[in-house]
Amino acid sequence: MALILIAEDEQIARENLEHVLRREGHTVVAVENGMMAIRELEQREFDLVVTDLRMQPVDGMEVLSRAKELYADMEVIVVTGYATVSSAVEAMQKGAYYYISKPYQIDEVRFLMRRAMEKRSLCREVADLRRQADIGKTDTHLLIGSSPSMQAMKGVIRQVAPTDCNILILGETGTGKELVARTIHNLSPRADRRFLAINCGAFNEELLAHELFGHEREAFTGARGIKKGLLESIQGGTILLDEIGDMPLAMQVKLLRVLQERSLLRIGGTQEIPVDIRVLAATNKDLKEEVENGHFRKDLYYRLNVITIPVPRLADRRDDIPALSLHFLKKISETQGKQSAMIAEPVMDILLSYEFPGNVRELENIMERAVTLAGDSTIEVRHLPFDLQSFADRVTRRSQEFLTLEENERNYIGWVMQQVNDNKTKAAEILGIDRVSLWRKLKRYRI
Repeated sequence: MALILIAEDEQIARENLEHVLRREGHTVVAVENGMMAIRELEQREFDLVVTDLRMQPVDGMEVLSRAKELYADMEVIVVTGYATVSSAVEAMQKGAYYYISKPYQIDEVRFLMRRAMEKRSLCREVADLRRQADIGKTDTHLLIGSSPSMQAMKGVIRQVAPTDCNILILGETGTGKELVARTIHNLSPRADRRFLAINCGAFNEELLAHELFGHEREAFTGARGIKKGLLESIQGGTILLDEIGDMPLAMQVKLLRVLQERSLLRIGGTQEIPVDIRVLAATNKDLKEEVENGHFRKDLYYRLNVITIPVPRLADRRDDIPALSLHFLKKISETQGKQSAMIAEPVMDILLSYEFPGNVRELENIMERAVTLAGDSTIEVRHLPFDLQSFADRVTRRSQEFLTLEENERNYIGWVMQQVNDNKTKAAEILGIDRVSLWRKLKRYRI
């Protein structure tokens, strides 16, 4: 059964429609003007809205506009005793499901309401099917890399994504914590709803409270209307609280209440508002140490830390550097309207030896600079940042003096595969071996 909002200023018409719908088992909220209807819409989501057109002080067009603004897929039926072509056209342009004139037959309205709710249900089913199809295509493809640490992390993500548990994502700056969170969301039942990332360290306590919880009318000087907070605006979706370790202690108390009660209070509000969201948190801090030092609440830490996903440093998964470099090379070249250039072997040697204190984000910045300077030609050492260019002689000597025969073979095969865009036939010809031998070496070296 459905939750239906009726906005009708004629008492008899309102009570009659409410009575009919309640007898059919629906939950009905009936109000006498548009302002009350908008307040109800700002409090919760309805399956359907039936609104009269002419009401004071807020008319049905404003109710329709606000309903569509808050919930794009909500269906609205507009009813009026003063039907005109212009008002009908305006209502349909604003997204009304149907425009009906008074007096109407109750069976006609009942039929239209049933069809409107069927349409909404069908749209949601289609979105769900598309999400499931996308999961089959997407999986963890956004997370580039096949190193053991990445494979292990992807396995954990596939296991926990379909659940609704809180997850704490740990990792240094630039490792891709937000990308991990987005992947979890994409693989979850909430994928067709909104994903939102907010940096807890970017706001002071007051601003963060306003952003997360919103406020009621006249909650403070200048608060003329209701403002829905971010936690409320992503109903059904996922929020990533990035840099959660920087959240002020007072805000931690409020967040803990949301996680425990699954409801919130707007600033200046007295009514609990239910929230259906999944909370992911990320930090580059050691939260256990923060708890011991009194900078982070122990109860919130345990509430967030249901599942922990550590994101490895780039220096700890060097095998992924060639794949990541080529990924960024292709993406940046397309953005700049250039042909994807090749990467010279000395450049790759430098990248494989560099510590990357800025992790994956730093590698992306390096590739963006290189693509910009190289144009459509091969990326050479001179296209790298100056501090990396100083590695050239040192890396070349080390590659000649310290690498084993097996390491040299692996690097050379990987470089050849890169130059021929993974064409195994061409690579086998260049290497002087057959395709079967090449396949065995690729499998052996995990290339």
